[in-house]
Amino acid sequence: MTQSLYERLGATAGITRLAGDLVDNHMINTRVATRFSETDLPKLKNAAATFFISITGGPNVYKGKDLLAAHKGMNIAASEFMAVLDDSLDAMKKNGIGQREQEEVLFALHSMRTQIVLV
Repeated sequence: MTQSLYERLGATAGITRLAGDLVDNHMINTRVATRFSETDLPKLKNAAATFFISITGGPNVYKGKDLLAAHKGMNIAASEFMAVLDDSLDAMKKNGIGQREQEEVLFALHSMRTQIVLV
């Protein structure tokens, strides 16, 4: 039987590390850092981790808002969305995530674009 993306990303521990690195990347990325300047970082890292865990085939542990509700009114530009994808790719490379898994994650994130950009 084929492993889920959740398992191939290192399950809860691996995804938690990945999400932490992703948020850290956002904080130093000049294209998106201001969006997070007043954010509770541990809370954001937990939300990112539980979201990733839930959407990659792991347990349904995400308790946050749906994507549209979370991003409504933020007027996120397409360039900011692409910066987040770049940060995601960098975090995956840092964590030794394989090419196939990188592509699957980027595909999943890109499929959510309409719920994030300019909503």
